[in-house]
Amino acid sequence: METGTVKAGGEPLWTGLPPGLLRMRRMLLLVWLGLGTVVVALLPGLLAGPVWALFALLPLAGLAWGWVLLGRNWRSWRYAERADDLLISRGVLWREETVVPYGRMQLVEVTSGPVERHFGLASVQLHTAAAATDARIPGLHPAEAERLRDRLTELGKARSAGL
Repeated sequence: METGTVKAGGEPLWTGLPPGLLRMRRMLLLVWLGLGTVVVALLPGLLAGPVWALFALLPLAGLAWGWVLLGRNWRSWRYAERADDLLISRGVLWREETVVPYGRMQLVEVTSGPVERHFGLASVQLHTAAAATDARIPGLHPAEAERLRDRLTELGKARSAGL
């Protein structure tokens, strides 16, 4: 992607997150709430009687609700590389848009924990002089995360040299 790419009308060209991040988060939701469902069904069912095992419906309801919310949250994340800055937009109810000027970037990290590596994902963390403007883009393919890190580092050096 070229820096400064815009659509007709001056709107930046946004890039969404890959579906692997949604798969990873939904799998974690299934694992944790699945375990919760089993525990909530077995303990009351064995100790107080089978009617109390119906409390297992609560984690199942949480699973269904969480499944939908994770999809909405995943669709809300996007980023755009512009000529002078990087835009990161996220949020469903409270929309948050972060603008990180290339010249203000001090450090760009690519991280990938064990679960992210299992799903073939990495995150890009941007650090600036002001801690409040640090930004993160989660769940990218490792090649895209490395490309973005290299590009942002290159642009950051070029912009800060001009200050």
